[in-house]
Amino acid sequence: QVQLVESGGGSVQAGGSLRLSCAVSGYTASYGCMGWFRQAPGQEREGVAAISSVGNTNYADSVKGRFTISQDNAKNTLYLQMDSLKPEDTAMYYCAAGPVISASFWENHFTYWGRGTQVTVSS
Repeated sequence: QVQLVESGGGSVQAGGSLRLSCAVSGYTASYGCMGWFRQAPGQEREGVAAISSVGNTNYADSVKGRFTISQDNAKNTLYLQMDSLKPEDTAMYYCAAGPVISASFWENHFTYWGRGTQVTVSS
């Protein structure tokens, strides 16, 4: 059974930084895609950053240049380094993974999802 567990969320002031982690357990094979999504209250869930097993990355325009997605050598842990945080980044952040070799934000590519970790950025 595959399990994704996010951690690293919290509350920071605007301009601060956070690093989110997603621990993947219960499987032996790597995934073609891993990504981060977020959902603010009253808003639709949106893709934030994604990375494929071949190293392609994709970022939402709103976070480009501020966020960096990466994974460890074994591809069992996914990270999202968030710098220069803004209040508009406040949301529940979800880690996801799937078998398709893609860095797109198409949610159908992601078959496994974590429960999320809250990120709150104050002014």
